[in-house]
Amino acid sequence: MKSTTKRGFIVLLLVAFFSLGLVYLAINLGTNAEKWATLRANTHLVNDGSFIGAGNVLDRNGEILAETVDGERVYNNSERIRRSTLHIVGDSEGYIASGVQTAYKRELIGYNLVTGIYSLKKYERGNDVTLTIDASVSATALEALGSKKGVIAVCNYETGEILCSVSSPNFDIRNKPSTEEIEENKDGEFEGLYLNRLIDGLYTPGSVFKIITAACALENIPDIDEWEYECEGEMFINGVSVSCPREHGDLDLEKAFSESCNCAFAELSKKLNATQLTSTANAFGFGKSFAFGNSFTEESILNLTDASSSDIAWAAVGQYTTLANPYHMLTIAGAIANDGTVKLPFAVKSIASPSGRVIKEIEAEESIYTTPETAKRLEEMMRSAVKDNYGDWNFSGMTICGKTGTAEVSDTEKPHSWFLGFSQDKNCPLAIVIVVENGGWGSSTAIPIASKVMKAASKAIS
Repeated sequence: MKSTTKRGFIVLLLVAFFSLGLVYLAINLGTNAEKWATLRANTHLVNDGSFIGAGNVLDRNGEILAETVDGERVYNNSERIRRSTLHIVGDSEGYIASGVQTAYKRELIGYNLVTGIYSLKKYERGNDVTLTIDASVSATALEALGSKKGVIAVCNYETGEILCSVSSPNFDIRNKPSTEEIEENKDGEFEGLYLNRLIDGLYTPGSVFKIITAACALENIPDIDEWEYECEGEMFINGVSVSCPREHGDLDLEKAFSESCNCAFAELSKKLNATQLTSTANAFGFGKSFAFGNSFTEESILNLTDASSSDIAWAAVGQYTTLANPYHMLTIAGAIANDGTVKLPFAVKSIASPSGRVIKEIEAEESIYTTPETAKRLEEMMRSAVKDNYGDWNFSGMTICGKTGTAEVSDTEKPHSWFLGFSQDKNCPLAIVIVVENGGWGSSTAIPIASKVMKAASKAIS
């Protein structure tokens, strides 16, 4: 009897271990099956670094940006389009991690957790990914940026669709620089070559941050509409100088914003505190990483812990240790244009099977940054900046609201040049962000670029 009981216990133990093994196998299959199936070492799916039979990547107008022909990945015939869409489309080897060809490799090869690669075997190709990007607008943006490093992005603030996202430096996917060329280059030509600066970039924001300071003042200073300041070109806080390029004279909040007066905004910082400025910045998305398809953005940074009053003054004008991500700043422009609620920008519009059946259609998520009242006041100030300072003639045919930034980065390098803005025209609901690395003055460098790109983008959606 004891022997039978012992044998029964051993059998039950074996069954238990076997069941645990099945559970472990099932969990591993569920967790890692996609990773195993899509390994670039998998010769059943991969040839010379490219996925055999991966579906097409198309722009919003159906223009093919990448496709598989006879087992090889091939790209658009136009070099200007290949370069301008590089960081969104990505490369087949996976160096551009946020590019569609890497971030959406599962979808492109048609992998399914239940059926595996059945679709790929059946149709001999994977799914197609259609982007919100307009290839022609992207090419215009890259030409406008020229040989400078930086980023340009335009989105429809009513839908969140990104029409243009250009990051430089870049390369022609048909003539990729070798690892040796990249490593041996000493002049910084290839610095950050594989980074999509829209989502991976972090830059000192300079005066575009005055949007946040202005919002904080509107929300926390009761008599802000009566506030006045006389700029004499320089002022001191705790013995630390805050200066402007020239004397601006008598200013109210709107004129201080339009003239981008550092002294006035430093004076405003005396009426605010670190907690208030941080709270407003966080409400506008600072300290948050945004989902960008299957990737994530860098977090914009405002850290006023242990900051002195002079530190807060410089933070109020977008300097100090403040860093801003271009995608995030684009969401701020979109939120102001959209009554305080942003449609978060996205670049993948839909995924369709080889038979043309739409598997997934993407729509923008929403996030509330501020009240409609504050958004309206900021819109009025940004409109005044363009109309009274930058000049409407730069954007003929459009009613643009905007803010430039000239962000000091070191004593030996030119400042970064920013423009953040949007169109008030409801038939042209476009928001734009531009960063030109070491480009100099925002008004002289970024504005002409914004003019060319906004004109091209407005034609594309008209």
